[in-house]
Order: sequence, then C-alpha cells, then structure tokens
Amino acid sequence: MKKSLFVILFINLIISFSCSDGDIIAVEFDFEESFQACGESDLVFFKTKNDPSESLSIFIENLTVAQVINVGTGSTLITTTTGLFNYRTYSNAALPTNLFCNDVPSSEIKITQDYQSTATAIITATLIKDDNDGIPAALEDINGNGNLDDDDTDGDGIPNYLDADDDGDNVLTIDENPDPNGDGILNDAQDTDGDGIPDYLDNDDDGDGILTRDEETETQDLNPRNDVSDPTVGADYLNKDVAISVPATAYRIHIINLSYLVTLKVTGISLEILSQDEFDFGILNNPGLSTTEQVVPPFN
Repeated sequence: MKKSLFVILFINLIISFSCSDGDIIAVEFDFEESFQACGESDLVFFKTKNDPSESLSIFIENLTVAQVINVGTGSTLITTTTGLFNYRTYSNAALPTNLFCNDVPSSEIKITQDYQSTATAIITATLIKDDNDGIPAALEDINGNGNLDDDDTDGDGIPNYLDADDDGDNVLTIDENPDPNGDGILNDAQDTDGDGIPDYLDNDDDGDGILTRDEETETQDLNPRNDVSDPTVGADYLNKDVAISVPATAYRIHIINLSYLVTLKVTGISLEILSQDEFDFGILNNPGLSTTEQVVPPFN
C-alpha cells in the first residue's frame, strides 16, 4: 500500500554560544528536508547547506544501506544504533554535494568550527510497492472495505493495487485510459462497450463475447493492442465487428515497482551550543532505494 509520510520541511534550531568578547551569537539551522548517505561497511548520514556553509552528520560503524532497507516480509524496519554526531561550519562559500563521500577530504574544504557528540540514530525504512498503472492505490479498493489486499479483479493472486493488468486481459491498465484527464477521479474511465464496467476492469472490452486476451492473431505475443483488422476502428479487442479468437495461454509479465522511504531522527545529542538534544534529518535522497521485481502469475 502506498503510504504518505510527512516530514518537517525545514528545521530551525536556534543555537547560542559565547564568543571571546562575551557576546552571544545566534546561529540559525535552515536545512532542506532531505539528507544523503555515503559508505559501504560504515555509513555517514549528512546534510549540507550554503550561506552560511554548514553540515550535520552522524557516522555509524558496521552498518550498510542494504541492512537499513532489509524489511524482510514486513513493510517497515526501524533500526536504532549509536554513532558520532557532528555539526560543522566552513569558510567555503559553497560545499560539494558529496562532502562526506571521499576517503581523503578535499584540501579546499576549510572547517572553521567542529562540534561532536555521541548520539542515537533512529532509522525508519518503509517499503512502498506500486504497479504504476495510473490509478492511486487508495482508489483500487473495489469492495470498499479498506483492505487493498483482497481486491483482485482477475483472480491471478496479485491484488489490483500491485497488478499492472487489473482485469487480466493482457492489456495494461494504464493503456486502458482509467483516468483520461488525470484528475484522480475515475468516473470518466474508458468504457468501450458501455456496459458500466470500465475497460481496465472489463475482460471483454468491446462486448463481442470474445475475451480481450483472446483477440489476437495466430501469432500471439500477449499484446492484443497490436492486432488490428480495421485500422479505421482500431485494435480488434475494441472492435465488436471483429470476432477473431485465438485462446491466450499465458499472462504477460507484471512489473512491480519497489521503493524504500528512509527517514532519520537523531536523539541524545549532547552539545553545549545546542538547545535541543534531538534532530530530525528528514528523508534519505538515494536513487539506489528504488528497484523493480517481475512477476508472472499462473494462468487461469
């Protein structure tokens, strides 16, 4: 199920510390919501900003991104561990985006202040699965009981919210115009035969008595869209006047998109300059947190 998780967009902490002349200087933390990670056997999570140039980081030994997102059979994994937290300021006008990703720091980086504390990192990884079929998961609760896992229109064992072909007709849901104007309202979904069942849930789209998946030529490729007898009308499965039937023998490959939403909260910070002992880093920005899996359901 898609999950929407909201985080603090901007973190504003007011830090005061005494200078040698006794004055109090206020430093405002104003970091973006995302953070980055570097390392293989050890990880450093960090955030940087410019004007002024500052960074927040926490270094954690013996931890990998793979371990962080290893949610197993569940959908969420919370990892709590100890690391070294640093707040640094720099004389550089701008900082590189991969500031903590080099074994040997650049000689061009000039640290002006460095404050360090042990702290606890609370890392939450949430697995989000989606079929990218153009329909929000919340709208695929066909029976309206609040449980997306028991909505399986074609009975192929894949619930609709993860099924790229909800009606099992070998025409992808996204290609059946479930939301033509993209407004998130499905009452204008394409319904070729006008039977009140939208094409993406109808296994006989043109109502000619032949299943859409069977309206292919003798050379089957599990794609009824490219079988066209009358170009003025379109594909045979949308043409009630064409009744060619070649029984399908398999479903096409389903691709399920997997993405991991990783958030980080650091607690137990002990620095004299900080007025708070915890900090919300936000959301991990890492393209490696997205992948896909392929599923071929048993044909029925």
